[in-house]
Amino acid sequence: MQWIDDGIVLGTRAHGEASVILELFTRDHGRHLGLVRGGRSRRSQPVLQPGNGVHATWHARLDEHLGNFSVEPVQSRAARLMEGRAGVAGITHLAALARLMPERDPHPGLYEALTVIADALPDGELAAPLLVRFELEVLQELGFGLDLTECAATGATTDLVYVSPKSARAVSAGAGEPWKDRLLALPAFLAGPAPVRREDILAGFRLTGYFLSRHVFEPRGLAMPDARAAFIRALG
Repeated sequence: MQWIDDGIVLGTRAHGEASVILELFTRDHGRHLGLVRGGRSRRSQPVLQPGNGVHATWHARLDEHLGNFSVEPVQSRAARLMEGRAGVAGITHLAALARLMPERDPHPGLYEALTVIADALPDGELAAPLLVRFELEVLQELGFGLDLTECAATGATTDLVYVSPKSARAVSAGAGEPWKDRLLALPAFLAGPAPVRREDILAGFRLTGYFLSRHVFEPRGLAMPDARAAFIRALG
């Protein structure tokens, strides 16, 4: 068995004295693990850092085996990511989100989004709205997508400013007014073309955080990744 694909490094763990088990998020083969022989060498370690893009070849005798990776560097992002708190926390959180996907389950849309955000992460304010959208996409891929296209009460497609925590659907300003204290804020940049303000970014993270906690992390007995809060703090 063998395949060749592009991937982003999510992380590694030591295996024996000289090798590592590499975890990639690939374009066509999803989240995939494999052994890299000599992966702890001075030559390989800089390549196998979280956030780096690689061209990977995986091969194994049987498909269900762990298999072996051989990788070539394509895009080195790790050094820039390590320069600031937003980069470090952001790539750590992205890796945690990617690990929510079943192993070897292709998600090409998530892969493309991951590459865009990884490139933007050194600029936290540029990456923040992209990360909010990525969290929405993760919810969608896991079967817990939000419907932000029309008002749950009236069917209106304009003036959408709330989200119902029960139905995960948008609510217009007029329909939501009597219950606004029970509704989540829908930031303008998620409802349509709009400038991205800092308060909207924070509202976006509160929105996605509510549904990630409720539907994804808590049912699995997991806490929200610390890196997520660290990224938000790094925004100031």
